[in-house]
Amino acid sequence: MTRILLFGAGGQLGREVTALAAERGIDLVGLGHEALDIADPVEVARAIEAVRPDALINAAAYTAVDKAETEPELAARINAFAPGLIAERCARYRTPLVHVSTDYVFDGTKTGAYVEADPIAPLGVYGRTKAAGEAAVRAASERHVIVRTSWVYGAHGNNFLKTMLRLAAERDLLKVVSDQRGCPTATRDLAEAVLAAADAAARGDARWGTYHFAGTGATTWHDFASAVVAAAAGHGRSPQVAPITTAEYPTPAKRPKNSELASDLFERTFGVRALPWEQRVSEVVEALLAGAQSAQAKATQAPVEVS
Repeated sequence: MTRILLFGAGGQLGREVTALAAERGIDLVGLGHEALDIADPVEVARAIEAVRPDALINAAAYTAVDKAETEPELAARINAFAPGLIAERCARYRTPLVHVSTDYVFDGTKTGAYVEADPIAPLGVYGRTKAAGEAAVRAASERHVIVRTSWVYGAHGNNFLKTMLRLAAERDLLKVVSDQRGCPTATRDLAEAVLAAADAAARGDARWGTYHFAGTGATTWHDFASAVVAAAAGHGRSPQVAPITTAEYPTPAKRPKNSELASDLFERTFGVRALPWEQRVSEVVEALLAGAQSAQAKATQAPVEVS
């Protein structure tokens, strides 16, 4: 049986990969940041030696896009130095590496969807450190698959969908940027993708290189938020979602205006395609709200000692 080692097991993608591997009966060993410093060469080598994986997935990353502008050294340590170190150790042990990257390596000025051969031009610290991480992986190990993705959301961790659900329960009006475009990617689909790439790599069937994998269909942040609110409408309040421009919502880090990724090459190579983003949004919202209602029902039934 193929054995996979996962770095970043405690993140939103890592938790989804772990759950999916358990469903599929895949032999996966996951390590989170509390168990492993991915920028420590001794710890990385020790983890690979202990597990002896057939493939390694690196889903660990510094993803605080705005905070990275004031923490460039930390972002570089996790996003640039660590991937290179991991790739070097993987090369030493002849272990294939699947490394997750981002649409933020592009500047967003292209009219259509970005393909793998398009030149990169990151706008901020986060994008630059992720681009540097890609370059470090390529330089250290030939046996790699880099998977760029975008607008990731799911049931775990912090993400845009969960933020919109929280705000929808608190406010009557949500103002959301409508002039940035991308492909919302559910962690379930992304987990399918990286596990497929890792399995192919472990079997020696992978075509090494850089790929794009994102949700099927493109939209704006405003329309993404509107879909979240519509999916949650049957469970409570339904606030108005109003469009605003990027200029009306300034942030420390510049965002690409266009983050749309073409995933055709990944589908042809690894046989995985994401479901339409609207479908996945409805599924995730339903699962989150059903879970919240179940937890609330259990809380109300809990015995209480009165003194």
